[in-house]
Amino acid sequence: MSMTAQDVHTMLLRLGDTTTAAHSQRFFKTGPGEYGEGDQFLGIRVPILRAQVKQCRNLPLEEVLIVLKSAFHEERLLALLIMVDQFAKGNVENKTNIYESYLQHTAYINNWDLVDSSAPQIVGAYLEQRDKQPLYTLAASTDLWERRIAIMATFHLIKKNDFDDALAISRLLRDDKEDLIHKAVGWMLREIGKRDMAVERAFLQEHYQQMPRTMLRYAIEKFPEEERKRYLQGEV
Repeated sequence: MSMTAQDVHTMLLRLGDTTTAAHSQRFFKTGPGEYGEGDQFLGIRVPILRAQVKQCRNLPLEEVLIVLKSAFHEERLLALLIMVDQFAKGNVENKTNIYESYLQHTAYINNWDLVDSSAPQIVGAYLEQRDKQPLYTLAASTDLWERRIAIMATFHLIKKNDFDDALAISRLLRDDKEDLIHKAVGWMLREIGKRDMAVERAFLQEHYQQMPRTMLRYAIEKFPEEERKRYLQGEV
């Protein structure tokens, strides 16, 4: 008899820890008005959660999506990690089903760790050889997490030394109001710089004076100290 979403829930309940849960609720900003407002935690550390993927990897997609709709953060993260695992091992039809299901359920991919653990591996990987328009649709979304999916999905492309879409989406998100977008864009620019510093510097030359401070700090984190100072002082 194959595993079900209820089996996953029962398994994770046994792994929970109240002290870890309380820490996670503070760490992921679950208070009123914060980005993770109202999220609930079982209290399972990520390495322990990742260790469960292997025994869940044959969970049917429809059951994975039930897990993804859980009120508990760790269940949603495990569902996404299972989808990443199944996507990597799947055929074209499997990959398409997972990708389409992912974009149909973005309402449940609603914190930065959920996005960052899955968007590059599913959305970025699926679109690598396809039209990138879905990234631009996500980047224009009113939803913070869909915009973060857009920029984080480009991490897969950046690793392939394909920077064009990451740079274009960074331009679109440069003036975003959300700190979590500033951090993600700055991070992706830094990743571009690791592979081609000239490309990152060219982008910064055009945009650094208008970039939010957090975005700029993330982007130039690995620069020599004197150069960092010049950027921060607007003297490049």
